[in-house]
Amino acid sequence: MKRAAVFLDRDGVINRPLLIQGRPLPPATLAEFELLPGVPPALEMLKSRGYWLIVVTNQPDVARGSGCRTTIDRMHEVLRQRLPLDAILTCFHDDADGCECRKPRPGMLLRAAEDLDLDLARSFMVGDRWRDIEAGRRAGCGTFFVDRGYDEAAPSAFDYRVGSLPEAAGIIAACEGPP
Repeated sequence: MKRAAVFLDRDGVINRPLLIQGRPLPPATLAEFELLPGVPPALEMLKSRGYWLIVVTNQPDVARGSGCRTTIDRMHEVLRQRLPLDAILTCFHDDADGCECRKPRPGMLLRAAEDLDLDLARSFMVGDRWRDIEAGRRAGCGTFFVDRGYDEAAPSAFDYRVGSLPEAAGIIAACEGPP
C-alpha cells in the first residue's frame, strides 16, 4: 500500500520568514534561520502517526544571484538534525526558468510521490502562500493554508485555514492514522 505524506513549505511554515513591508522573505543567513514555535513536536506527532514528512521549498534567490546555495544547504542540514524529515526538495529556479518543480507547479510533489511510493490523494500540503496551496491542489493533496496575514493575495481555494503548523498537525493527527 502506498504511504501518505505531509508536504511542508519551509519559510513561514517551519521557520520564521523575514517580513519586509508585510511580505515574507527567506532568511538570508544561518543566524536569521529560526524554527517557529511548536514545529518539532508537531512533526514528531505526525511522524508517530505514520506520515512521511517532506519539505518542498522554492528558493529562487539562488537563480536571481541574491542568495547563496551553500547557506541554504546549511539551513537544510539544521532541519535534518532537528526535525524527523524524510526528504527536503528544493527548487532553485526563478519563474522565468519555466521549470516544472517551481511551485505553483506540482513537480516536487509528483517527484516525491514517484520516488517514495506516496499516495497523493491521502497526503497533505501545508503552506503559507498561494503557490504552495496551488501546488498541493494540482498534485491532488488536501491543503492547509497557514494564514500569516501577509500583504499579498491569499490562495483562492484551500481545504483548511490555520494559524500554524502545530494547528494543522492537530487536525491531520485527528484522522485515523494516514487517511
